[in-house]
Amino acid sequence: MTAKTYALDEVEALAQRVLEGAGASAQQAGAVARATRLAERDGIRSHGLMYVPVYAEHLRCGKVLGQAAPQVATPRPGAVHVDAAHGFAHAAIDAGWPAFERAIRAQGIAAMAVFRSYNCGVLGHHAERLAVAGLVGLCFTNAPASMAPVGGARPVIGTNPFALAVPDGAGGARLVIDQSASAIAKSEIILRAREGQPIEPGWAIDADGAPTLDADAALAGSMLPAGGQKGFGMGLMVELFAAALSGGNLGIDASPFSGPKGGPPGTGQFFIGVDPGAFDAQHFAASVERLAGVITDQAGARLPGARRAANRARIEAEGVRIDAALMDRIISA
Repeated sequence: MTAKTYALDEVEALAQRVLEGAGASAQQAGAVARATRLAERDGIRSHGLMYVPVYAEHLRCGKVLGQAAPQVATPRPGAVHVDAAHGFAHAAIDAGWPAFERAIRAQGIAAMAVFRSYNCGVLGHHAERLAVAGLVGLCFTNAPASMAPVGGARPVIGTNPFALAVPDGAGGARLVIDQSASAIAKSEIILRAREGQPIEPGWAIDADGAPTLDADAALAGSMLPAGGQKGFGMGLMVELFAAALSGGNLGIDASPFSGPKGGPPGTGQFFIGVDPGAFDAQHFAASVERLAGVITDQAGARLPGARRAANRARIEAEGVRIDAALMDRIISA
């Protein structure tokens, strides 16, 4: 299949153009286009250009309101509350970010909740944004229900990832943990279904609760939690922060992120930022370095986020390969 290489600037410009063409404002499209660039830069295909036709479809059918104007409130000194107004989560997060960062530095710790929101892309990028500013970031986002409790078959919560990033003291992130409560990200199963490929054992069950390797049956059934009951508990924690505390819809009440059915999903995000300088910055930095060293000194071991960092260096130099079929889907979106 024919493929061409594109620079990251071209990737971002393409996403912006397509999203504006589908009805998004420059603010809404710009925030998503930047996130698309970051996903492609880090080799996270499932959240990059592959998602742009879905975003465009959701703009046209009203699942996302492209002209939404996020509203930012600061009800307490350490609290920022953002109404995404059923627009893209990325634009709402950007709108609340200056007040959020000011609150972290003033208080030592602060939180930002986003509601009436949508898929926020790669959650780890939001945590990393805090680490780059010299802060510790802990982030949560919920999603439409796709995961049943252990022993059940009816989905109750989404894949519900959390992300943690810590600064390296030099304007970057020393490590980034970004993981879902499910055994695998739902986007990976969607990708396998689109390509007609089987999924791996332990990823999902079908609608009757039986194990399956069929991607379509998995999408009609339930994702499996990572680590059984422990993974489901982690996902439930995310649901409480990102939906119950933020004011967003529970996963059981949210419309799917894929397909045109249903109105806006109205999900939520919750971000916690900590300034190490408010506690013991020197000890924190030394502890992070000691932990990192003990991990990386072991042959075959790597820090969380190391693979993304390696992809980033390579793709920034080489560009992004986009096959003709994907480009056709993007251009016709």
